[in-house]
Amino acid sequence: MTGVTRGLVAEAAPPRSRKAEQSEATRAALLRAARKLFAESGYAGIGTEEIVRAAGVTRGALYHHFAGKKDLFRALYEEIEAELVQSIGAGAMSARDPVEALRGGAAAWLDACEDPAVQQIVLLDAPSVLGWEEWREIGLKYGFGLVEETLKAAMEAGLVEAQPSRPLAHLVLGAIDEAALVVARAPDDGGKTRREIGDAVERFIDHLRSPG
Repeated sequence: MTGVTRGLVAEAAPPRSRKAEQSEATRAALLRAARKLFAESGYAGIGTEEIVRAAGVTRGALYHHFAGKKDLFRALYEEIEAELVQSIGAGAMSARDPVEALRGGAAAWLDACEDPAVQQIVLLDAPSVLGWEEWREIGLKYGFGLVEETLKAAMEAGLVEAQPSRPLAHLVLGAIDEAALVVARAPDDGGKTRREIGDAVERFIDHLRSPG
C-alpha cells in the first residue's frame, strides 16, 4: 500500500451508524414538511403540530433537532439559500465572460423569486421572522462570495474597472436583492414586474463594463 493510498484510507469517513442515518432522515423530513407548509401558508399560519404531523415524526423529534419553530425556519432558510447559490453558480459557469455570468446569475435569482417557497420563505417571511440583520447576514453568507468572486474575475479580465471588490459587491448584491423583493411583492400582473425589473437589473450590470 502506497503512502498516498494509506492517507486516503486514514482520511476516509467512518461508516455512519443506523441511528445516525435515522436522525438525518428525521431532520430532512422535518425540513421537507416545513418547506411545503411555510410556502403554502406562511410562517405565522403554521404551527409545530402541523409540521410534525406532515413529517410523520413526534414533537420530541422536532425539539431534538431544533430549538423550536423559529430555529427550524432558520435552518430551512439557510438550506434554500445554499441550494440557490449552488444552482445559480452552476448556471453561471456556461457564460462567455464574468459580466455575462453576473447577468445570468441575477436573472436566475429573479426567476427563482417566482417560486412560491423562495418567495414566501426567503423574501417575505425571513426578514420579519429572523429580523432584518440576521436575514441579511445569512443572505450575505451565501450570495456575497459568489458576487465578489465574479466581480474580481471581471476586473482581472479588464471587463470592469479595477477597484476594491468588496464595496462594489455590496452595492451589486444590494441592488439585486432589492429587485428580488420587488418581484416577490408584486401583484399577479402576468410577469410585467419581473420583466421590467429584469431589464433594469441588466442595464445596471451592463453599466459596470469598462468602456472600450
